[in-house]
Amino acid sequence: MKLKKGDKVFVVSGKDKGKTGKITKSLPDLCKVVVEGINIRKKHTRPKKEGQKGQVVQIPAPMDVSNVRLVCEKCGKAVRIGYKILEDGKKVRTCKKCQEEV
Repeated sequence: MKLKKGDKVFVVSGKDKGKTGKITKSLPDLCKVVVEGINIRKKHTRPKKEGQKGQVVQIPAPMDVSNVRLVCEKCGKAVRIGYKILEDGKKVRTCKKCQEEV
């Protein structure tokens, strides 16, 4: 999976199309990511103690990696990610549009 926690992403499909956010959690086994403020779901919780009220909590749900694209810091566009191997053998992510390191 090419996206990591902390990356700024742009949503390209779904109900939140056109929004941007930061990845808060990455689930590589499921090929899903959790983006803050995107794909919000409502969860009804029961009261924990007697006399306490139940409530509705809004939590961001995981969404598929194919529905988001990385926002390049250099060119500021939603781009695909490529890889480049440096002379010292280190593998780095690169922007497919401007060929800069991400």
